[in-house]
Amino acid sequence: MSEAEKIDWYHPQATTFGDRVAGAREAAGMSQDDLARRLGVKLKTLKAWEEDLNEPRANKLSMLAGVLNVSLLWLISGDGPSPAEPDAVPETNVSDLFAEIREVRGQLSASADRLARLETTMRALVRESAEA
Repeated sequence: MSEAEKIDWYHPQATTFGDRVAGAREAAGMSQDDLARRLGVKLKTLKAWEEDLNEPRANKLSMLAGVLNVSLLWLISGDGPSPAEPDAVPETNVSDLFAEIREVRGQLSASADRLARLETTMRALVRESAEA
């Protein structure tokens, strides 16, 4: 893809509704199957939207914009801010990512400990009620 094509990837005059759905889905890192499941539609329905063979009803269109984290206006017309290009890699700092991983790991460990305590309490209560 040339630089001009990359710049115009989400240009309102260069894309169709289906192109915008597919591009936003890819930018969100979702497969067609993932998105169809999240929207509660059949895979063939989503494929028809992306191939411009059909369009969603208003309620699904609203859900689609929400799930893809794009504006309804952009999804319909291409006007307004677009998502990052599908091939774009967000700029990140490796040390920041490691710090966030450590933080999440600590939260998971604390949650696992809490869950174990709750299970122990629940088992004791169930045993007491069964003996009564």
